[in-house]
Amino acid sequence: MQAYRIEQASDTHIEEILALYRSMIGGKADWTEDYPCMDTITFDLSRDALFVMKNERNDIIAAISIDEDADVAALPCWSPDLQPSGELARVCVRADMQNRGIARKMMQYTFAVLRQKGYKSVHILVRPANEAALRSYLPLGYVQVGTCELFGKDFLCFEKSLL
Repeated sequence: MQAYRIEQASDTHIEEILALYRSMIGGKADWTEDYPCMDTITFDLSRDALFVMKNERNDIIAAISIDEDADVAALPCWSPDLQPSGELARVCVRADMQNRGIARKMMQYTFAVLRQKGYKSVHILVRPANEAALRSYLPLGYVQVGTCELFGKDFLCFEKSLL
């Protein structure tokens, strides 16, 4: 794989991240014009929780967020022994760069960030039809711990120990 670098996103990346998100509308993640949106990006930036991967030309080819959503955190499926737990969300790889292990590299990077912050586990919600996401996440040690309906959609709930 070529030399890509992961860094914390900044205000200078907003338009490029939004364009990346918009390019995924209609895919298996069920993203729309309303989600993820500019407000989502600014919320993630305000918490230093948005990371991007850039190629050798300095183009953003992937993004990932460490989310804070009380509804997701309150789901009963998460292991009480693995708290505190972080949530990953909005994992996105540019269409022409998919199937190269980039999502896994982004996840591994955020695992290290969460470990540094003292988290014991990480969880993520995945739409059942998102086979590409499942192929990326399962080899990383995620375990399906439940299902849920949130935001009017069904999700599979996956958790991974960081210990």
